[in-house]
Amino acid sequence: MNKLLLASLVSAGLVAAIPQAIAQAPGAEGGPQARQFAHRQAHEQRAFRNPVDRMEARLAYLKTALKINEAQESQWNAFAEVRRKQAREAATRIEQFRAQRAELQAKGTPPTAVERMERRQAMLANAQARLAETLAAAKPLYAALSPDQQKVADELLAPRGRGGHGHRGARGRA
Repeated sequence: MNKLLLASLVSAGLVAAIPQAIAQAPGAEGGPQARQFAHRQAHEQRAFRNPVDRMEARLAYLKTALKINEAQESQWNAFAEVRRKQAREAATRIEQFRAQRAELQAKGTPPTAVERMERRQAMLANAQARLAETLAAAKPLYAALSPDQQKVADELLAPRGRGGHGHRGARGRA
């Protein structure tokens, strides 16, 4: 299963990188604008662009990897429903952010430093609340798992290191 997931991610990454590579090729017309357009096109072609779709794929993978049995199903369902709700909320936040960004671009005024700090503070508070909610659902699930399943959960349920699942680390920190 891991090899299949890895192969899918690699192939999706290659497909997404092709337009950007073309735009950066010597002699590409348009310079930075062409690269920006190619980057946007590549982003739109990525698999599982929607947070809800991404979460459904992640939950299917986790359930298979953890080998959830019938006795663990109720704890799994509670955990999965929390994660689904969070994915729906993320999709809503993304749409709100895009609308705000379009409004700011239409006005031609970038956000001030204070507005950016306030937005970051709100994002961090939201992330803390989501983590607390996930933890509350994960504890009973983890307790219901066998020791072998717990070893798998230790690797898959919580991110490690600075970046977590697919994140690029501490970019933009002061």
